[in-house]
Amino acid sequence: MSQKAERPVLSGQRIKTRKRDEKEKYDPTGFRDAVIAGLEKAEDLEQIFKYLDSAGQKLDYRRYGEVLFDILIAGGLLVPGGSISQDGEKPRTDACIFAASEDMESMRVHEQIFTKLMRRYKYLEKMFEEEMKKVLVFIKGFTPIERIKLARMTALWIGNGSVPPSVLIVLNNEHLTKDGVALDFLIEVFVTLKQEKGIPSLITALKKGNLENRLLEFLPLNKRTEEYLKSVFIEKGLQDIVKLHAAQASQEAKRELTQLLLDDFNDNKTTKDIVTDIKDMSTKSNIPEHEVIGLIWQTIMSLAEWNKKEELVAEQALKHLRSYTQLLQSFTTSERAELALILKVQEFCYENMNFMKAFQKIILLFYKTEVVTEDAIFKWYKEAHSSKGKMHFLEQMKKFIEWLQSAEEESESEEEDENQIKQQQYPTEETVK
Repeated sequence: MSQKAERPVLSGQRIKTRKRDEKEKYDPTGFRDAVIAGLEKAEDLEQIFKYLDSAGQKLDYRRYGEVLFDILIAGGLLVPGGSISQDGEKPRTDACIFAASEDMESMRVHEQIFTKLMRRYKYLEKMFEEEMKKVLVFIKGFTPIERIKLARMTALWIGNGSVPPSVLIVLNNEHLTKDGVALDFLIEVFVTLKQEKGIPSLITALKKGNLENRLLEFLPLNKRTEEYLKSVFIEKGLQDIVKLHAAQASQEAKRELTQLLLDDFNDNKTTKDIVTDIKDMSTKSNIPEHEVIGLIWQTIMSLAEWNKKEELVAEQALKHLRSYTQLLQSFTTSERAELALILKVQEFCYENMNFMKAFQKIILLFYKTEVVTEDAIFKWYKEAHSSKGKMHFLEQMKKFIEWLQSAEEESESEEEDENQIKQQQYPTEETVK
C-alpha cells in the first residue's frame, strides 16, 4: 500500500502591507518645492488662484495646509523666529504677500486668493486660524514693511471673517510688547479696519475679540499707562477706541467697587469705614457720586431675600433700608446724586412688581432721614422721572408732593416765626396716602 507524501507545514506567514495602510513620510519641504514650482509658472494673481485650485486635487492640502499658508504669506517655509528655511534650490517665491506692494489695492487682490481658496477647500479655514496665531508670534522676525503688509492683510481677514479678532491676543507676548512691535502692529490693523469697514465694524471686532479691556497689555511695560494709550491712539485717529476702552475700564472699576462693598458688608465693617473705603476707591477710579449711589442701592437691595407677598414686602423693605440710610446719605451730597437714587428706586420698583406700591414709602423714608431733599423730589416729579411706570408712580406720589408744596408755602409765610418752624413735623404714611 502506497503512502501519501506529507504536505509541507508553514512555520510562519508573511503579511503584505496594503498600499493604503502605508504611512507616508511627512515632507513639508517637498510640498513647498511642488507649490513654489507651480507658482513660479503663474504670470498673474488670477493664474495663481487657478493653479492653487487645481493643485488641491493632487497635493495634500489637508496635511500641509499651514505650509501652504506660510508660502502664500511669507513666500517660503517659516521656521521659529520668523525666518525662511533655506533648504533646497528654490526655498522662496515672490508670489506672496511679503513680496507684494503694500498699497490697499494690491492687498485686496491677495485677500481674494485666500478667500476663494478657503471657500473651495473649507477645511483650510480652521488651519488658517491656527496658522495666523503662529505667524503673529513671529512678527518680530519680519521686516518693518513686511509687518505693515501683514497687519493690513490681517485687518482685511478680520473684516471678511476669515480669522476671528481674538487671534490678535497672541501679540500679548513680552518679546513683542517690550519694543513696541505689538502696539505698532495692532494700531496698523485697527487703522486699516477702520478705513476699510468703518468704526462700527472696528468696535464690533474689538468686542468680539474681548480686546477693548486688554489694550494696555499690548503696550511696553514702561509705558503701560492710560495717558500713553490715549495719546497714541488719538494721534492715529482712533478716538472711538479710547472711548470704548474708557467705558470698559469704568465698568470694571464699578464691578470692583461693588465687590468691595459686599466684602465690607460681609466683614461687618462700620458705616464710617465703609464710606471711607468706597470714597477712596471711587476717587481712585474716577467714578462720580451719582454712579456710586446707584451701585450702593443695587448692592443693598441684593442683600435681602424679599417676601413674595406684596402686602408684606413694603414693610420688609423699609426695615431693611433703615439700616443703610446713613451710608446712602454720605453719597447724596449733590442733587444729581439724589435724582439718580430716586430713579434707581423707581426702576427697581417697576422691574420688581411686588414693590410697585412701596415706591412712595421708600422715598418718604429717604426724605425723613435726609437722604434726599424736597428739591430733588420736586424735580423728579416735574421733569426728571423715568418713563418706566411713570403714571403709576406720579399718581402714587401726588399727595406727598401736595404736602411738600403746602409745607413749603407755610414755611415761607411764617419764616420769621422760629418756634412754629421747629414744631413743623414730617408727614406720616397715613398723611400722604
